[in-house]
Amino acid sequence: MSVDLVKPPLSRRTISTEVLLVLGLSLGQSAIYAMVSLTARLTADRPLSQQTATLNASQSARPWLDLTYQLLGILFSLVPVLLAVHLLNRDRDDPRRLLGLDARSPWADLGWGAALAAAIGLPGIGLFFVAAQLGVNASLVPAALPDLWWAVPVLILASFENSILEEVIVVGYLITRLRDLGWRIELIVLTSAVLRGTYHLYQGFGAFVGNVVMGIVFALFFLRTKRVMPLIVAHAVLDIFAFVGYALRPREWFDWL
Repeated sequence: MSVDLVKPPLSRRTISTEVLLVLGLSLGQSAIYAMVSLTARLTADRPLSQQTATLNASQSARPWLDLTYQLLGILFSLVPVLLAVHLLNRDRDDPRRLLGLDARSPWADLGWGAALAAAIGLPGIGLFFVAAQLGVNASLVPAALPDLWWAVPVLILASFENSILEEVIVVGYLITRLRDLGWRIELIVLTSAVLRGTYHLYQGFGAFVGNVVMGIVFALFFLRTKRVMPLIVAHAVLDIFAFVGYALRPREWFDWL
């Protein structure tokens, strides 16, 4: 005879501690480093607009060692995602389904992801241009890998790593746990969005504003659909466009960054 075991609810203290630990191992840590980085930039000898923020930088002058570092960085950055899903399993029967990380509706996920990418990306380009003209952003270098055969595949993998990490942790996991704690919906959306903006502060204030807006849209979408997969698709599309586009196109096309 089988017995259905009901998973007991976690205490508020346990959930709060869990959230702090997950964020401390992932994007909460990144947010603190980003604030320190922005402080360093603002107190430097040069204006913020004359400084450079480099993403996807080379890790070694030796190509195969550089590739190894890149792949290890991508792999270990996803461990907090696995941890968050594992922790949700303590009081949820199917956390993947809860977060919308399954393959129930792949075509709808792709369609919504593409639509969100267009809705966020096009205004985002305009905002980035305005921020650059106002001097409130550092000059952005989205990709600085050597011109080798593995550069584009690594940039694509990095795009998916960023999207999975951010959307699962900052949207799916965080919103779920803050709802467990009884937070008001408006405060949950604002917290998720501000956290997203904060860990982009190393790029400047324009990146903060743009990512807060993106965070609000993504949080509201998740609350309505209960699916994080379209957000992963949208984020990956935006990053692939930025990273691979920058790597393959002539540098003078991106002087406005």
